[in-house]
Parts: sequence; structure tokens; C-alpha cells
Amino acid sequence: MNWTDRRRRLRAILKGDRCYHPASVFDPLSARIAQDLGFEVGMFAGSTASLTVLGGPDLILITLSEFAGQAYRINRAFDMPLLVDADHGYGNALNVMRTVQELETAGVSALTIEDTVLPRPYGPAGRGLTSIEEGVGRMRAALSARQDPDLIIVGRTIAMGSTSTEDALARAKAYAAAGVDAFFFVGVKDRTQLDAAAAAIDIPIIIGGGAPELSDLDYLASRRTRVALQGHQPIMAAAQAVHDTLKALRDGVKPKDLNGAPSPEFMAKATRDAEYKGWTKKFLGG
Repeated sequence: MNWTDRRRRLRAILKGDRCYHPASVFDPLSARIAQDLGFEVGMFAGSTASLTVLGGPDLILITLSEFAGQAYRINRAFDMPLLVDADHGYGNALNVMRTVQELETAGVSALTIEDTVLPRPYGPAGRGLTSIEEGVGRMRAALSARQDPDLIIVGRTIAMGSTSTEDALARAKAYAAAGVDAFFFVGVKDRTQLDAAAAAIDIPIIIGGGAPELSDLDYLASRRTRVALQGHQPIMAAAQAVHDTLKALRDGVKPKDLNGAPSPEFMAKATRDAEYKGWTKKFLGG
């Protein structure tokens, strides 16, 4: 498949003057729903990948092949640009290169590479940082590994919320100088930190979550923030819905009496959309 068009659409968003909330997607069905609702960008996170593929917490136990396989299945199901969290690239600079190659082949439009250490340290802190020099090496490796120049490489650090604002800005400056296309600040707590980030680098910014004062899209756009995550509520809502439905069935509730049961119209759209019906008529005479 040709993934270049959706990558160019995401590049246009990063070069534009608006900030967007992406849809947190975790499988092909959630991706299709997000596209039907009109989202411009999809986000596939490491935490949702761990829940979907392993049924476990985000302890960086998922493998590259498992993550890339799920990303490919998502990309086949919709036509939106997909931003993915490639964590630390699953190892050193050579592993980062392999990660970029696999995710580019899987059709992602953008991937983040962060500067956390591997394996993940034990304990409450749990996420140590590499040196800035090693982080720069990872960014350069990622950039050199891509084949499609429209694939977006995003530097990422958790330093803003784990060490200090100064450390985060130093890392952002170094990774921007290495050539990354955008930068993802994890753990931004207030406008003062975001103002400092926007002043420190001149590339597009992505943020994850944040305080209520970071919810104003116009303000975020004015600070060159082009994508602002809102968390990963869809997979949590899906898990709750599955739990409630299975519990009701286990307790003896009849399927037709379930609260919130999907309508026949929704099920028809989800399982037999226009494209599918067109294929059956063309190839099977349906």
C-alpha cells in the first residue's frame, strides 16, 4: 500500500496554524469509528498497545513485531494519518533503526522516539533517562533509517515532568538540532513550561495531557503546538463496556434486554459497510 498521502496530510497539519486533538485508537474497529467521526489524526500509544496485544500494563514488554503488526492492522482499516509511540525504539541506536524500518513499512505517518533507558528500571521512578548524547544518537539513527522522506520523526522526552524544565529544554534543543521534524513534551504542567518550550525550539510541538489551562486550542496553536493528546479514554471505555456486558450475560440477562446494546443499523455498518458490499457484488454476486 502507498502510505505517502496520509503522511503528507500530517505534515500539512504540523506546518499549519491549528492545534488538533487526535483520536486515541487501539484496533481496526476503533480506527474506523474515529474516521467516521471526522478526526484528522489517530494516535496509537504504547500503553494501549500493551493492553490490546498483551492484556497487561505499560511496562515496555511488548515487542517491536507485536507493536508494528497492530499498527499495520489499524492503518489498513482507515485512511487517517497515524501517530505512534515507539517508546525508546526498543534498544540502542541500531534497534531504533530497525524500529523505524518496521513502522514505516506498517504505514505509520509519524513515530516518536524518546530518551528513556532500556530495560526499564525497577521502582517508583521507573523511567530513567539516557544522556543527551545517547538521545541525539537515537534521533540521528531514526532519521537515517527512514526511506520515505515524508515519514515524520518526532523526538520525545519525559524530562519536563521527571527531572526539570531546563533538562527538558536542553534535550529538545539537541534533538531539534539533530534534525527531528517535531518534538513531543511529556509532562507539561502549565503555560509557563509550554511558553519556555515554544521559545526554545522552532519546530512543531506535541504535548500529552496537561493541566486545564492547557486545554485552550487557540492558546496551544499560538505556541506552535499542533497535536495535543487528551489521554486514552476510548480503550478504558471499551474495557468497561465489555466487562458490563459479559457480567450481565453471566448474571442471566438476555441479549435483547442488555442496556446499550448496539442497534441493528450500527452492526450493519460495522460489519458490512459500503465498500464491503461493493466487493461482494463485484466478486461474489452478492
